[in-house]
Amino acid sequence: MENLTAGRRWAALTALALGGFGLGLTEFVAMGLLPDLARDLLPAAYARSTEDAVAQAGWMISIYALGVVVGAPTIAALTARLPRRRLVLGLLSTFVVGTVASALAPTFALVLTGRFLAALAHGAYFGAAGLLAASMLGPRSQGKGFSIVLGGLTAANVFGVPLITSLGQSAGWRVAYLAVAGVFALTLVFVLLTVPEAAAAPGGSPRAELAAFRSPQVWLAAAVAAIGFGGFFAVNSYIAPVTTHVTGLPESYVPWVLAVMGTGMTVGNALGGIAADRNLRRSVLLGFAAMIATIALFGVASHTVVGLFAGAFLVGAAALFIGPALQARLIAVAPQAQLMGAAVNQSASNVANSAGAALGGVVIAAGLGYLSAAWIGVLLAGTGLGLAFLSFRRDEEPAVVPELEPARV
Repeated sequence: MENLTAGRRWAALTALALGGFGLGLTEFVAMGLLPDLARDLLPAAYARSTEDAVAQAGWMISIYALGVVVGAPTIAALTARLPRRRLVLGLLSTFVVGTVASALAPTFALVLTGRFLAALAHGAYFGAAGLLAASMLGPRSQGKGFSIVLGGLTAANVFGVPLITSLGQSAGWRVAYLAVAGVFALTLVFVLLTVPEAAAAPGGSPRAELAAFRSPQVWLAAAVAAIGFGGFFAVNSYIAPVTTHVTGLPESYVPWVLAVMGTGMTVGNALGGIAADRNLRRSVLLGFAAMIATIALFGVASHTVVGLFAGAFLVGAAALFIGPALQARLIAVAPQAQLMGAAVNQSASNVANSAGAALGGVVIAAGLGYLSAAWIGVLLAGTGLGLAFLSFRRDEEPAVVPELEPARV
């Protein structure tokens, strides 16, 4: 086995993080462009009611999340014996094709189809890339490994999503999605050149990966992420109309609000990766408590400019602080099926994405106002905290994060 040089290792980690950057773009750009998508793809509904049309366009978010939910465990099971570098390259190719199809599709239904296709690879990418990153970093580095890949996603929210949102507002949302496809194509080349070959987990098979679902703790840990993390998406999904209709700022301020939230996400993710490797249980419980408090603050204070920006930063930080810990938790309760555990966390997070966006859309469409989604967020995060307490109480002993096989070159 050949040891990686420090330069080769960090180039490979950067390549994997760039894939996370692309996923951050493709997942979160829709949230800032919802009014533009509604105006272009649903013109009749938009003419009747802006709120109804924006709520209907929220299916762009929900259908992507559904694709992740379906694709993550399915691909994890079917590719259990596939070397992880080869798997990552195949998933990146799927992103390119699906994102281009979304950008060029002529109708709302076909755009949704393209989004679903691209989403199928999302969860498996985070799982495979996160495990690759953790194995290259060495023992007891799962939290840090996944935080590196998630760091690409949070960096996208700092400057990538605002830039692509601005591009979409000025040149059209289709141009924005073609730019996202270009990021995925660049990532594919970068991974091909820098990431070492790495074998699949010893003894990996579809049956072994699917056996993880026999554990009640896997289902409970997935429910923690699926429900609790929905609190973040109930806020994030409607950040654009809150900025313009509640705070009363011009549309040009939306990218800046997204950038501030992305900065919070970056800070939270970096701290969360370190905290998860030190004390997984404490990271999850304190993270959910912080999410409840910050979403409530957002719901109360975002009528003002200071409250909007401060709330966006704090909600992003609290939410992504939990991200690496939830990923490591699912691997901890499925130690013989690490790829499935990592993929299931992405499925659960995107159930949260879909549920948060959909439930937020329901209360908004009911005429309760855009900030009503924040109180749905408080309810979801509070439920997640309760489920997390239950999950940890069911442990016979504190969860121990399993060691990873070293990367094989």
